[in-house]
Amino acid sequence: MHWVLMGLALLAMTVVAVGGVAGIATGWVMPWGRSRVLRPRLWGYGSLVTAVGATVWIFLGPMAGPPHAPSAYVAWAGWVMFMAGLLIQFRAQRPGRAARDATKTSS
Repeated sequence: MHWVLMGLALLAMTVVAVGGVAGIATGWVMPWGRSRVLRPRLWGYGSLVTAVGATVWIFLGPMAGPPHAPSAYVAWAGWVMFMAGLLIQFRAQRPGRAARDATKTSS
């Protein structure tokens, strides 16, 4: 059963990472997120960071067995990276700042 869970986790994180790379390279977003994502390249970076962080956390944390001191810290760093990726993806759903017009002068 352990190997099945590891395989499913690896498959899920691979799908997320491939979606992130597609978002970065082409601006493509998965169909269920297209209506909400305003900045697809930023979403792709967030997706890639999320996939890497989740992979580190899953395979050095719960799937690795009892925590050892060094691997536990790396696993928690993966969790923080996972959360940072989710935050980046959230920011990709918000409008960016409007560019200031350099030709306007204040009077």
